[in-house]
Amino acid sequence: MTASTPPPVRMGVVGAGFMGRQHIAYIRAAPGAVLTAVADPAVQPAELGCPTYRSMAEMLDAEQLDAVIIANPNPLHVETAVEGLEAGVAVLLEKPVATSYAQSRRLVDAVERLQGRLLVGHHRRHHPAIARARAAIRDGELGKVVAVNGMWSARKEPEYFTEAPWHSEPGAGVTLINAVHDLDLLRHLCGEVAEIQAMHGSHARGLDVEDTVSMSLRFESGALGSLIASDAGVSPWGWDQATEESPAFPFLPDEVAYRIVGTRAALSVPNLAMYAYAPSVPADWHSPLSRTYLPYAPRGSFPAQLDHFVEVARGAAAPLVSADDASRTLALVEAASLAARTGRTVDVARFSSDAAEPAAGGERTDDGTA
Repeated sequence: MTASTPPPVRMGVVGAGFMGRQHIAYIRAAPGAVLTAVADPAVQPAELGCPTYRSMAEMLDAEQLDAVIIANPNPLHVETAVEGLEAGVAVLLEKPVATSYAQSRRLVDAVERLQGRLLVGHHRRHHPAIARARAAIRDGELGKVVAVNGMWSARKEPEYFTEAPWHSEPGAGVTLINAVHDLDLLRHLCGEVAEIQAMHGSHARGLDVEDTVSMSLRFESGALGSLIASDAGVSPWGWDQATEESPAFPFLPDEVAYRIVGTRAALSVPNLAMYAYAPSVPADWHSPLSRTYLPYAPRGSFPAQLDHFVEVARGAAAPLVSADDASRTLALVEAASLAARTGRTVDVARFSSDAAEPAAGGERTDDGTA
């Protein structure tokens, strides 16, 4: 480290489950960060090779931390994040930002009130293919986007639910654990969603949470979209299978997660295959399509997210995914659940307005359906 190089950011991790241990590994590999401690009542120092504490409060009292990464169960996210913000440390909060939109607005208010530094862990946004795809859409390389299709499906093992019982309880489910990533990326790529329809299914496992969801979207731009997600169905289709983001998934480089259709070209993501008519042929359905690949420099989302969080912690960058931004994704998730329960189309802006300001007694007076 030279005289001009800032010292590494001292980080603590809250929660040493599946995601927490991934974060621990990434911190240890990052030149700009150092793992200082872990808060999890179920682990011991010898297990992780660093000080461990039963709670984040104990960890914050005992250690001089610059930042914390919060990867505990979803229902604890807001409470734990606010605790970190009040202690003055930067916070990387795993998605979902909360288990309800109303809760997420509490966190948005806390960030503003405390002038906190908080990044929400929608890690896929940090993937270089997403930045390139978003630029292609925004720069008009596809023409006007008219439709988008997404899918995520994988068969989770029974132990996923028995070893972490909260996975089968309200506040979990494939929509909030998995499809939230896809909805976030669809917002990031194609803009805000105006209306949503949805159907839930739980017949594969019979749990209190859905194992499969189908959604139809109308974006504010006028584009239409669809998304199917399932944690009970065998498939090679989804972001995790099409990238090398997680060792828990086999890598299938010829598969894709999203297909975006425009009036000039179509794009598959994350492989960035673009399909368009050559200048020498008429631009209509009778002509053959040419396939090219948009270039980008490959890099994993998690290391890129951690590097960004280091800059957020140092006050050198605004978060790519703020609490308010993530809150909008959660509103979309919750609107989808309402649509599934009622069988009606939900106006997302109207739903968000109603859900952010519950009536006395905690019940909304308007269900946001059209």
